[in-house]
Amino acid sequence: MLRNALGKIFRFLGYTVQYGCIAHCAFEYLGGIVVCSGPSMEPTIQNSDIVFSENLSRHFYCIRKGDIVIVKSPNDPKSNICKRVIGLEGDKVCTSNPSDFLKSHSYVPKGHVWLEGDNLRNSTDSRCYGPVPYGLIRGRICLKIWPLNDFGFLRASPNGHRFLDD
Repeated sequence: MLRNALGKIFRFLGYTVQYGCIAHCAFEYLGGIVVCSGPSMEPTIQNSDIVFSENLSRHFYCIRKGDIVIVKSPNDPKSNICKRVIGLEGDKVCTSNPSDFLKSHSYVPKGHVWLEGDNLRNSTDSRCYGPVPYGLIRGRICLKIWPLNDFGFLRASPNGHRFLDD
């Protein structure tokens, strides 16, 4: 009787570890569901929107300008942020705010990306903390799940003029 009970407990623990490993690999390498909060990505992503973030792009270095990414916050490593990639390494980017009279530019250093929120007037982004190391990217948002009336692929940046091709 005791042997039978121990056998069931160990089988249960074995299955739990196996399924835990599978779930970890799925969330780490494939992707997951993310609830976005804050106004920095409005109008593209509203507060409390639910999106799907895929993680393969970051592993294969397939992040491109215009992609919306989930990144470990450079200011608080315990939290994640959601921003749009404006520049990749070597790109020339506008580092000033839209309201600044004189525009300043800089180049994104090797191994970094330049991130900005779509709501330029209410976003803490690379204009505040500078270029972000590529290694902090957690995933690329590819699909909005909730609200259902907005289900689908994400729209283009309302700030497309911020992308420089020089």
